[in-house]
Amino acid sequence: MKKLIAPLCALGLLLTGCGQPAAQTENDDTLHILATTYPVYLFTTAVTEGAEGVEVDLLVNQQTSCLHDYTLTVTDMKAIEGADVIVMNGAGLEDFMDDALAASDAAVIDCSEGLDLLPAQGHEGHDHDTEYDPHIWMDADYAGPMLTQIAQSLTGLDSANVALYSQNEGKAQLALMEAADSWQEALAPYKGRSIVTFHDGFQYFAGALNLNIFKAIEEEEGSTASAQEIQEIVDAIKINQKYDLGTIPIFTEVNGSTASADTIAREVGCDVYQLDLIMSGDGTGLQPYLDAMQKNVDTLVEALA
Repeated sequence: MKKLIAPLCALGLLLTGCGQPAAQTENDDTLHILATTYPVYLFTTAVTEGAEGVEVDLLVNQQTSCLHDYTLTVTDMKAIEGADVIVMNGAGLEDFMDDALAASDAAVIDCSEGLDLLPAQGHEGHDHDTEYDPHIWMDADYAGPMLTQIAQSLTGLDSANVALYSQNEGKAQLALMEAADSWQEALAPYKGRSIVTFHDGFQYFAGALNLNIFKAIEEEEGSTASAQEIQEIVDAIKINQKYDLGTIPIFTEVNGSTASADTIAREVGCDVYQLDLIMSGDGTGLQPYLDAMQKNVDTLVEALA
């Protein structure tokens, strides 16, 4: 374990403890950072790129944003045990690991700290355990502060790489700002248009691009759209078609259920598109995030046009 600057408790981070490092990493000179989800992993690796004596690992790498049913494996528990720093999305997304965090001595960086969070979107047949919508990474205006939180927190924990963390963050912020401006420009002609999403994770994404979510329905095992919800969507789309008000496109999550969306599409004669919540991948650094968001924007433009 790389020596951390003391006192950790004064850094303004959410810490699970200020105890001694785990036994298995006692003589390790590496700073072991564990990122809980893929978006947070990408932001963390962007900030730490080129840092000597720093290792960043990813805990959960699967295409779903609904981690409330996720169960930690033995491998996950070992990863948490061996971490010096845990970087988490926050806003209730990682509630599945509360007990593990309570037993960990690692410093915890909560990327949602201080952000103005949106309330969680409820939907029939399924209720989130969290009060707030945790999908903050889907809005560049939130991704920027997440990068800052990671960089500033690591600066307080690792004096050897202070300048590098600041430099990397500045580079990432510039790339993010330029990309966000282009996304806004691409969607500007469709400001105020409505979309239907078969996942409740696109609230921040739609808001950032000045779009309205007419209906957000999450379909997973044991939870499907009701007949009333389907009929509401069908009626709304038909009204828009009748008065030539512009289509209300339907979007499902990549690898998500398409059953109800396909039913609606057949009824009104429209296409179903896919959006990516960026919860899995193989890359590191900010570019995979920017690429995935750009693909989502391109999909929106195609559907709305």
